[in-house]
Amino acid sequence: MGDIVRFVLKSELERARLIREARAIYDSIFPSAAPDRVPQDGEDRIKT
Repeated sequence: MGDIVRFVLKSELERARLIREARAIYDSIFPSAAPDRVPQDGEDRIKT
């Protein structure tokens, strides 16, 4: 009881899939030498 069900639009799922696919292609073409990456929304950049 108390579970929240969030309905996701098909267009949101497709957008997320396309973004994941594009990132995978980009990473295969431009592999990063360091684990440093661009922070996503809501994340702080971590300096190592």
